[in-house]
Amino acid sequence: MRDAEEFDALYAACAGRVVGHVYALTGNRAEAEDAVAEAFMRAWQRWATVRETDSPEAWVRRVASRIAVSSWRKAFNRVRAHRRAAVDQGVPGLNEDHVALLQALQRLSANERRAVVLHHLNDLSVAEVAAEMQAPVGTVKTYLARGRRAMAGLLTDAHQEETSHG
Repeated sequence: MRDAEEFDALYAACAGRVVGHVYALTGNRAEAEDAVAEAFMRAWQRWATVRETDSPEAWVRRVASRIAVSSWRKAFNRVRAHRRAAVDQGVPGLNEDHVALLQALQRLSANERRAVVLHHLNDLSVAEVAAEMQAPVGTVKTYLARGRRAMAGLLTDAHQEETSHG
């Protein structure tokens, strides 16, 4: 009974954050939700091990990210077409800034995008990002610097296009 209660508490505390993280990585809410559901299922199957980790939430986030990226790589063309259709139809709750942010994130390399999302959207420290990505702190700082520089250019370009067309 204790296992189920602990697991339920973890799910209640972090499922929304993890879905938001994976959504920012993939740009596809349905895939994010599927990846997070799969990650929580794996966490439950390995709960005795997962509960003993430094951060069960980080474990779930890492597994969900890997599931999503793997799925994304396998179905790149399908996802890209879906994203275009979703942007064209408009997603309730998303404004033009959110769409621009997600589109800019998709232009980053996978490692830059993951570092930027973990650090800036999930508020993890550089050390925590490095631990989650299993990369040296210096490498994460490089990913963040490159990602921020690229995002600044992409978002500035998007803003300039918007103001020149609007």
